[in-house]
Amino acid sequence: MREIQFREAVKEAMSEEMRRDKNVFLMGEEVAEYDGAYKASQGMLAEFGGARVIDTPISELGFAGIGVGAAMNGLRPIIEFMTFNFSLVAIDQVINAAAKMKSMSGGQFGVPIVFRGPTASAGQLGAQHSQAYESWYANCPGLKVIVPSNPYDAKGLLKSAIRDNDPVIFMESEQMYGEKGGVPESEYLIPIGVADVKREGKHVTVVSFGKIIKTVFKAAEELAKDGIEVEIIDLRTVRPIDYATVINSVKKTNRLVIVEEAWPLGSIATEVAFKVQRDAFDYLDAPVIRIMTQDVPLAYAPTLVAEFLPTAEKVIKAVKEVMYIQK
Repeated sequence: MREIQFREAVKEAMSEEMRRDKNVFLMGEEVAEYDGAYKASQGMLAEFGGARVIDTPISELGFAGIGVGAAMNGLRPIIEFMTFNFSLVAIDQVINAAAKMKSMSGGQFGVPIVFRGPTASAGQLGAQHSQAYESWYANCPGLKVIVPSNPYDAKGLLKSAIRDNDPVIFMESEQMYGEKGGVPESEYLIPIGVADVKREGKHVTVVSFGKIIKTVFKAAEELAKDGIEVEIIDLRTVRPIDYATVINSVKKTNRLVIVEEAWPLGSIATEVAFKVQRDAFDYLDAPVIRIMTQDVPLAYAPTLVAEFLPTAEKVIKAVKEVMYIQK
């Protein structure tokens, strides 16, 4: 299987769907003439032209609203936010229009639209460009929220998102765009709402998603040296969440650690922990542990960035804690 970058997987997904369906188009800041802020749309303007790969002003509320209107009238827009931090300017269109339109219209209007772009931290970008919005959007009925962790999942899930008849939030990471992974040349789709067991183990279940799952893999490799086998579950989709895969794993391992790059209050980890204690309480041999970011705005200093984020060391400590292993 060939290996391509995350950004190439995103581009392939969009391009293949635009070739398949003339109603699909891409719109956002710098997606056309500049080939994308992160080069995820490189070459698409040359192939599809300015009517389908559309540069916009710095006006997220405006072009998000245009996308919603276009979707209501039969088109399938892909709206790129240069970062989901900027989506706050457009959140009224995403939440109060796209997510609610089918309900408010009694099913007369669907909104088949994808809002995509990077989320969470990406180095020294400061407090206003480093926030994770997965749980914000997952809180809203009417939206589907996808957070892939690798090129293979990104392509398959983005193609499914573009074909979906409901609005989808597709969240990436600036730090993943250059990462490579195996992606088939033949067409494939990954169903929305299905988690993936990335690594099988018998001692502890660790649930995560998005770019921070790399930290979990690093911890699992270290723990394996001590004979501790970690089962890693990548949620991939955080609305809807595949609770069954998580609960079935916990019934096997009897222990759960959840790793998420987000503030603790109202997180995806909180929801997963609640469902596990409700539906698999008798299988738990230890309290569930969440590893989150620090509950503060992210600073600029690299030392504070490192302190803010989940680390492999924190994961290792949590795994050993739920196993009651003394240091």
